[in-house]
Amino acid sequence: MNQKKTAGEKAVEFISDGMTVGLGTGSTVYYTIHKVAELIKSGMKLQCVSTSSSTTKLAQSLGINLVSLNDVDKIDVTIDGADEVDYNLNGIKGGGGALLFEKLVAKNSVKNIWVVDSSKLVNQLGKFPLPVEVVQFALKNLFKKFNDLGYNPEFRMQGNEHYLTDSHNKIIDLHINKIEHPGVLEKSIKEITGVVECGLFIGIADVIIVGTESGIKQINKDREL
Repeated sequence: MNQKKTAGEKAVEFISDGMTVGLGTGSTVYYTIHKVAELIKSGMKLQCVSTSSSTTKLAQSLGINLVSLNDVDKIDVTIDGADEVDYNLNGIKGGGGALLFEKLVAKNSVKNIWVVDSSKLVNQLGKFPLPVEVVQFALKNLFKKFNDLGYNPEFRMQGNEHYLTDSHNKIIDLHINKIEHPGVLEKSIKEITGVVECGLFIGIADVIIVGTESGIKQINKDREL
């Protein structure tokens, strides 16, 4: 069973006619975006907000109507992936480099649905490297600060060059291994001057749809189904 496909397609059940939909980034949301295109072709009226250049390219190739975040008052539902998610619906995102736009879209959404395969569901966050988007001007200074804090930083590279986000910032990945207090860590990292955004998404997801070998597992903010 393709767990990503199962989860990605299940999420479109939260979409209805006339909605503004946030389209996340990643290999699981890829299937969601294809399904959204099918809904539009079948007559559903939707407008969508993209979270990255890669999602924009895919959506446009499928004929999906995209609008800017600046052009909408709110987003009814956003469907996005996650690199790790725990049972408290906190997660690490940004493995694809789109954490800033993903968080902006999520914060302007009435409901956030995350779609993942079973390998992404963990008891404790931290094994996946934590992405931190930083301004280029202070890249090496911030690297040293993270190193001094014991966060085991690593520059994200693309070939021989530093990875560049859609906002023309750089990313430092922190290899923390175990994050005891995600909310506290997010706040402390974001207070550091030069940090643009942190890949910890705390209290944002409303529903997690997990593709498993036996089907769908759904975790709601209020209760587990």
